[in-house]
Amino acid sequence: MKKLEIAVVPGDGIGKEVVPAALKVLDTLAEVHGGLQFSFTEFPWNCEYYLQHGAMMPADGLQTLANFQAVFLGAVGNPQLVPDHISLWGLLIKIRREFDLVINLRPAKVFAGITSPLANPRDFDLIVVRENSEGEYSEVGGRIFRGEDELAIQNAIFTRKGSERAMRYAFELAKGRKKHVTSATKSNGIFHSMPFWDEVFQDVQADYPDIAARSIHIDALTAFFVTQPQIFDVIVASNLFGDILTDLGAAIMGSIGVAPSANINLNGKYPSMFEPVHGSAPDIAGKGIANPIGQIWTAKMMLDHFGENELAEELLRIIEEVTQAGIKTGDIGGKATTGEVTAEICQRITQLS
Repeated sequence: MKKLEIAVVPGDGIGKEVVPAALKVLDTLAEVHGGLQFSFTEFPWNCEYYLQHGAMMPADGLQTLANFQAVFLGAVGNPQLVPDHISLWGLLIKIRREFDLVINLRPAKVFAGITSPLANPRDFDLIVVRENSEGEYSEVGGRIFRGEDELAIQNAIFTRKGSERAMRYAFELAKGRKKHVTSATKSNGIFHSMPFWDEVFQDVQADYPDIAARSIHIDALTAFFVTQPQIFDVIVASNLFGDILTDLGAAIMGSIGVAPSANINLNGKYPSMFEPVHGSAPDIAGKGIANPIGQIWTAKMMLDHFGENELAEELLRIIEEVTQAGIKTGDIGGKATTGEVTAEICQRITQLS
């Protein structure tokens, strides 16, 4: 019996609805599988916690999470209570940075039963490997003066180590897919960091002669996501470029509510963290209409991470069966509630036994 100890942080807004839905799916899978068991420990860290304690998590929160095999996160943020830069940097980004979650994975594909806004999506199936620790999201910089002379400086930090490990991860991932890697660059406009990024990519590419590779400027790449998404397999991008591309990837799927992601620790020292791409959506929180698929697909990525690949693929197949049958939330053209979608997925899982 494989037992997985998972720290659960539902967070804010619809996180409190879609996380329990995904946990129900995982427990149902474990019941059917027989050789798998989950132990979930929930932590109430969110913006409401911040209002009570002055912090998004306790001082020893990271030490607590480090004892688990993975962190399963819902959504962070409620700008009506706490400014986003405080909530995100106090919880989500804090975990990413201090747990060395240096890779962010976000897939996008034509999803059965979900209508893409593209007139001809042509069965695209891609995954973005986002460098997750440095780049444009560094903390280096500052502000001086006030008034008309006020000045803000934000430095983008690119290291060979950080860039190369993201690129190598992308090439290794491509080996089991369509054997093609695209690098997102902007070396014709960003003078120092992007030519450096290109040089590292060329160095890494030389070690993978069997993998096709090319670099595309981010503006053209963004356009190709809309006009020719089927040409892509694995895309490696800096922190900012990867962030923007993956929101667009969610959009061409049909809804950000279905998009999953994984934050991966490579050195084994800390647990990896799994979270959907969507935010806390306070406008629909508590209405029972949030799409649980992003969180459930995120659970599928967590299963992959633990080597349960066959079970993970079976779960994704069942999710697509459900959407194809028309059991969908309103954001993707259906009328089902969060609970109804979850119940249907669980029902179909039980039929596997």
